[in-house]
Amino acid sequence: MSEQGLTTQWSASGSKSASTSSTDTGIGAAETRPSGDTTPWQSRWETLVHSLRDIAARYPGVGLASSLAAEDMVLTHAIFSENLDIEVFTLDTGRLNPETLAVVDAVQARYQRGLTVVYPDAEAVAGYVKEHGAHAFYESVPLRKACCEIRKVIPLRGALAGRPAWITGQRREQAVTRGSLPEQEFDSVFGLEKFNPLAAWTFDDIWAAIRALNIPYNALHDRGYPSIGCEPCTRAIRPGEDLRAGRWWWESSDSKECGLHAGNLSAIPVKVLS
Repeated sequence: MSEQGLTTQWSASGSKSASTSSTDTGIGAAETRPSGDTTPWQSRWETLVHSLRDIAARYPGVGLASSLAAEDMVLTHAIFSENLDIEVFTLDTGRLNPETLAVVDAVQARYQRGLTVVYPDAEAVAGYVKEHGAHAFYESVPLRKACCEIRKVIPLRGALAGRPAWITGQRREQAVTRGSLPEQEFDSVFGLEKFNPLAAWTFDDIWAAIRALNIPYNALHDRGYPSIGCEPCTRAIRPGEDLRAGRWWWESSDSKECGLHAGNLSAIPVKVLS
């Protein structure tokens, strides 16, 4: 199936025409709804803003760990448009797609407020590559997780140091490992409170908000990528596959966590795209 076929059947922004609205910079341009249109996501949006405001007040120093994917762009829009005292940071693993990196500049241009970019230790990355090879993560789950540990988990641990809490864009329907995701939990892995304010949001809720609020998003979403990670570990999904099928596609679905959310152990059916 061609990439155009995937884009047509997997409609990230809710319309076939949206797939032609991505710019050369790799940023998607969502269509804006008429201001008088009332949609179900609006009540969720009001709850989200109230929740984020409450989190910021109760946990000074809280931060949003953004993957620059659709869910995190919704959270970023809420934080920046409401001028909430929540730092938004992202992990540049050194293996991200150009389209993903372009989102960093798009955020700065749109909100006049930048993201904090966190990088892995260059010597640790070089050591892994020297010992195992540049693409060793394809060889086994332990080697893949070791790569994630160096490029993502350790940098995140540093970014969370000293914070009372962190916020994620996880949703329950994303994966079998996230089926019982709570909106608030204690993160025993990193030792602080963890908030998942989009836990109950659906795929349709996310894209309704993006369209209505004209939120910038990663152009890869218009090319069949509902979940986006490092370039060599992410592919476009096929019709009928679940939303995270393109992440570490050579592994079984119950191992598809990189270590950032190691507490996700429950399993429920996930949404598939027909």
